[in-house]
Amino acid sequence: MSTPLPLSLIDFCLIYEGETAASSMARSVDLAQRAEQLGYSRIWYSEHHNMPQIASAAPAVLISHIGAKTEKIRLGAGGVMLPNHSPYVIAEQFGTLAELYPNRIDLGLGRAPGTDMTTLGRALRRDPKAAENFPQDVLELSGYLRGESRIPGVAATPGANTFVPLYILGSSMFGASLAANFGLPYSFASHFAPQHLTQAVAYYREHFQPSEELSEPYVIAAVNVTAAETTDEAERQLQGVYRNRVRAQIAKGRQLSDTQLDALVASHQGQQVTGMLHYNAVGDSAQVRSYLESFAELAQADELMISLQNTSNAEATRGLEILAEAWELDPAHVAGAPGQQN
Repeated sequence: MSTPLPLSLIDFCLIYEGETAASSMARSVDLAQRAEQLGYSRIWYSEHHNMPQIASAAPAVLISHIGAKTEKIRLGAGGVMLPNHSPYVIAEQFGTLAELYPNRIDLGLGRAPGTDMTTLGRALRRDPKAAENFPQDVLELSGYLRGESRIPGVAATPGANTFVPLYILGSSMFGASLAANFGLPYSFASHFAPQHLTQAVAYYREHFQPSEELSEPYVIAAVNVTAAETTDEAERQLQGVYRNRVRAQIAKGRQLSDTQLDALVASHQGQQVTGMLHYNAVGDSAQVRSYLESFAELAQADELMISLQNTSNAEATRGLEILAEAWELDPAHVAGAPGQQN
């Protein structure tokens, strides 16, 4: 690959054992600042609720905080789970961000709840059937941001005429079809849902309808990366990632030894959990670059969004640096939205 694709990041704001949410978010600031120095294009934060190990419950608030402590890297939601909110409120939130940080804000939209059904219904007080209105909600939101409200007499202030770029997030054919029909960029969640990647991207590219926002299809494919100085060290870190995931999703608080956790990782149930990380670049600098080049071709990607898979902040930061060196990122690069001149 003669010209490497743009690299972006998805930051889940993980709360490591013994940490607080405050320290997790402070680390997210450090990560964004370092990513900006290294030449990464954008960082997205995803809406999650009732997840003790993830501090990104309010992406707009987090983006505003990090935007004040960075200068040029694009920041966005990857994504806002739109059925949890009124499109009007999201237009106001991201319109505010766009006014505060011009030409730096993205808005990725998903239709999954980002939480469990009890939290969705009883705490968020949302109807599970709200996801059925996702296409109409996307159009309503787009109208507010373009200054073309679909509700007479109602405008989003801030929001109107900010033209915050929208991205459809997905892991199935539904998102691919919607993004193609609406002429919007498509971001596939292959970092945790690998099954339909090639089918969905192929459909999106084949059926894409040009729009005022985008003249040609644009695909962001998410992929995991565990980069280290040596292959052995990367494999060691990955095994720790597997243990942590199995501990959180299967053991659920039970105190288990590494031997017991490894047995769970090797079990059928454990393989289902770790299989979510199917697309993972693991190894040293050369191995990671080679894997990502092959993945980019497989995914027909215009941009890669990296999910760092490590067991500590120090490992993740070093992996970020190794990847930037391997990919030959340009620290002077200023990213634009798809369709804009970068």
